[in-house]
Amino acid sequence: MFLSKSFGYALRGVLYIALVDKEGRKVQLDEIAEKLSVPRHFLAKIMKMMVKEGILSSTKGPYGGFYLNEVTLKTKLIQLVKITDGVEQFNICVLSLRKCNSKNPCPLHFQMLKLRDGMLAEFSAKKLGDLLDEKNPDFIKTISTIA
Repeated sequence: MFLSKSFGYALRGVLYIALVDKEGRKVQLDEIAEKLSVPRHFLAKIMKMMVKEGILSSTKGPYGGFYLNEVTLKTKLIQLVKITDGVEQFNICVLSLRKCNSKNPCPLHFQMLKLRDGMLAEFSAKKLGDLLDEKNPDFIKTISTIA
């Protein structure tokens, strides 16, 4: 029930593009990879998925790059989880026991069930736009390597 690097890179990539979008420009993959300190090829695959799923838009060429569309900031976090990790992970035993369920619980089943349900509720309610902290000028530091 832990989120992958793919999810983190997707989330941080989209948030970085949203912050740069205020400058009215498209963002090239190399810039995103550098600012977020993530492997370029891995990020390329993730960003391609974001475009394919309609969460971001992109254009090719020297003046191309990634940019927001009308769906981006309205996208719920659970959608990123589905694309990158799948929601099946929320049904897997935290101790990796095969036969863990409410009828045959592992020692942590019911405690983790509360956490899982809480996470699912938050990820289903929160939109990407909700994560942009306009009041915090240092927000970009939390997702990138900008000093």
